[in-house]
Amino acid sequence: MSKQTYKVGFFFRRQFTMAAAEAPADIKSLFKRYSDDSGVMSVQNLHSFLIEIQKEKNVSLENAEAIINNHGGDSKQKGLQLDGFFKFLFSDVNPPLDPKLGIHHDMTAPLSHYYIYTGHNSYLTGNQLSSDCSDVPIIQALQRSVRVIELDIWPNSDKDDIEVLHGRTLTAPVTLIKCLRSIKEHAFCASEYPLVITLEDHLTPDLQEKVAEMITQTFGEMLFSPSESLKELPSPESLRKRVMISTKPPKEYLKSKEVKEKDDTKKEAELFIVSTSSRNPLIDLPHNVFQQDDVDEEEDEDDEEDSKSDKKAASEYKRLIAIHAGKGKGGLSDWLRVDLNKVRRLSLSEPELEKAVDTHAKEIIRFTQHNLLRIYPKGIRVDSSNYDPFVGWMHGAQMVAFNMQQGYGRSLWLMHGMFRANGGCGYVKKPDLLLKAGPDNEVFDPTANLPVKTTLKVTVYMGDGWDKDFDQTDFDTYSPPDFYAKLGIAGVPADEVKKRTETIDDNWIPSWNEQFEFPLTVPELALLRIKVLDYNLSDKDEFAGQTCLPVAELRQGIRAVPLYDRKGEKYSSVKLLMHFEFK
Repeated sequence: MSKQTYKVGFFFRRQFTMAAAEAPADIKSLFKRYSDDSGVMSVQNLHSFLIEIQKEKNVSLENAEAIINNHGGDSKQKGLQLDGFFKFLFSDVNPPLDPKLGIHHDMTAPLSHYYIYTGHNSYLTGNQLSSDCSDVPIIQALQRSVRVIELDIWPNSDKDDIEVLHGRTLTAPVTLIKCLRSIKEHAFCASEYPLVITLEDHLTPDLQEKVAEMITQTFGEMLFSPSESLKELPSPESLRKRVMISTKPPKEYLKSKEVKEKDDTKKEAELFIVSTSSRNPLIDLPHNVFQQDDVDEEEDEDDEEDSKSDKKAASEYKRLIAIHAGKGKGGLSDWLRVDLNKVRRLSLSEPELEKAVDTHAKEIIRFTQHNLLRIYPKGIRVDSSNYDPFVGWMHGAQMVAFNMQQGYGRSLWLMHGMFRANGGCGYVKKPDLLLKAGPDNEVFDPTANLPVKTTLKVTVYMGDGWDKDFDQTDFDTYSPPDFYAKLGIAGVPADEVKKRTETIDDNWIPSWNEQFEFPLTVPELALLRIKVLDYNLSDKDEFAGQTCLPVAELRQGIRAVPLYDRKGEKYSSVKLLMHFEFK
């Protein structure tokens, strides 16, 4: 096809975008079933359609009338013709998740009963080794309802102030006070539920005292600082618009400093190996980036005076900590021991978790019923990529910490999908099966062969909107795209499956009309993944949109499913027309 002919085709393609002629046969059949002999769907018949096919509860005749009025209804006959009906089904007012549902989970349980939207190294603008540190990614995370912000705090070069940076790398620092002020301003712009700030503390006692002063002055009454160690975590509801600090108490920090330095040396060696690989863009980093900071082992002249000062500083700092963090002594069994007289936060790296679930899966789930477990990416993810969040989620981990700033792809899309649930408030109630023990004190086993609870039946009818959101040459230079859709379930291993439609050649408005079934053993944890690609015979298939939806909140019926770009930003026009049914 020549460029000139293609442009003509492009013009006519736009004319047919909203035409009823494009409607799938099922849609035409349903319209015929719910309309009268004159080809008009009345208010009463639309009301019946919404109840019987769309499975909508509490829908009124007034709701049906408003739909007709807003979608080109016939004023004389007071009803919808096929064009208007099709336009309604493919509109933004017919999404797969009900916006009226809002925050509907019980928010009065302890924090340990929720998945919490968690960021990792929230201040980084890009990779883990050489990107700038800034308050901008922190603000962007808060605008997405992220509820856990991580700050690595270090002394500045003059040792008289505090900076936020990824230590012992080339990341350019940002001042702590700037981050704190931005957090205060944006903390509750998208969600009123509590914000947790986790601090990775590399400070001397005098600077810890300065941090305590900064935090107290910045947040004031917003700060939740219990007078004694918590025996049970408070609920999100009780902590609306409150900020909590979580870090190691000073004493534990000092005791663990030697161990941490050894761990850091090992991690830095791993990072150095990766950074000097031939495929890594950071090959030119100087070797001394990964050297340990010098440790001052000289004793001060007035030990007693410094000791008193340090104790005072530690006391001020410790008083701010709402959720104490730390592994404690011993190995994994000791770390996971539950103390009913106090709660704490345990952090495990991605590989630590993978090993732990092989040997201590039940202990992890029991631990997370009372305490908080945070998972963070392994050190060699210098490109700010992410990992499979379900390893943590299906074992009860509340804080699965992700790089939000750059690690775009399947893992981050799953994270976005999980936290679309419960009104997008950043807190999602964990399923009861992870919160309760059985008759013999047995806990949930995500690898068990469980019976199917329900089957999700999905029909992919068609897609539209690419011609508005993309240039005509974005996919193929001289012809329309060849779209196909990939669908899959992410969840417990027994439920995970991938499927795909056929490829529709040379069409900006692909019509697939394909049906798929997904048997689910744990639908409470399942996410429906959808991705559209343009098929290329001689090159990599091109990305054309994606979304991820919590199965437990899917609305049954025919829905317009908006797609998102790689970063998770919603396209203006691109949508799929799909049908969801549980049986």
